[in-house]
Amino acid sequence: MQGNSTSTVLGRRLGGELTRLRAAAGLTQTHAAKALTGSTTKVAKMEGGWVPVRDPDIRALCELYGVSDPAVVGGLLELARVDRERRKAKGWWNEFPGVGAMHEYVTLESVATVIRSWQLSFVPGLLQTPEYIRALRQDARTGDSGDDEQFVEARLARQRRLDDTPQLSLRAVMYEAALRNLIGGADVMRAQLDHLVAVAEKGNVSLRVLPFDAGASHGMNCTFNVISFGEPGAMDVVYMEVPFSQLWIEGGEAAAQHDELFERIARRALNEHDSLELISRLSGEL
Repeated sequence: MQGNSTSTVLGRRLGGELTRLRAAAGLTQTHAAKALTGSTTKVAKMEGGWVPVRDPDIRALCELYGVSDPAVVGGLLELARVDRERRKAKGWWNEFPGVGAMHEYVTLESVATVIRSWQLSFVPGLLQTPEYIRALRQDARTGDSGDDEQFVEARLARQRRLDDTPQLSLRAVMYEAALRNLIGGADVMRAQLDHLVAVAEKGNVSLRVLPFDAGASHGMNCTFNVISFGEPGAMDVVYMEVPFSQLWIEGGEAAAQHDELFERIARRALNEHDSLELISRLSGEL
């Protein structure tokens, strides 16, 4: 936050692209300001992701920077449109002040088209049962438990996104350890595994498991979500949770590397049919 302005992930993603194009053209913010008949402050706010960007401004800057490729211009316009929607979005999260640091993520989730999730230790949040969520919350809790149920309700509200229109496509790859980790005990975990098999029937949910016998694999030192707002690639951002904080990778080469990393992990994983068979077998063993 800066005064009444908010720097959003998508705004910074767009601003970074505009900055890169300006630098490639050898121009300054002063040149950009003249093209927009505005101030350098306005350009700085646009490039910093502090303000929504209008389509005419994007077109004017692209003309100034010598960018005429329809795919590039169209990608910038689409990114600006999604960012404007994200800034105006008012959803279930406004009813749950406890969302806290996750506010930016769940807002992006509400306007995303595809999420690719790689998880090492836990079932992805969009696929968790209430009992599993409670067990995670209780195990992680270090203070007051008064907001536990609100936390559960907020996470369940997130899951409605899988049934919304337009539909969100979820591709999840889980390490086998996430399925064997007895969160909440055998009964809770059995119900969670059965829920995974059931939710996999949704046409927009793809579940795959990287088994122990796959051996060493890239990505074993981190978990992450790749969030797409159009065709995967051009507008991707990456979300990672680290101890006591969250990390965003806002496009560029680093996001592209995570795109490819996810695909490499997915190629080593079991196919969907065999993954569901493994999940069902593990449930039966509990």
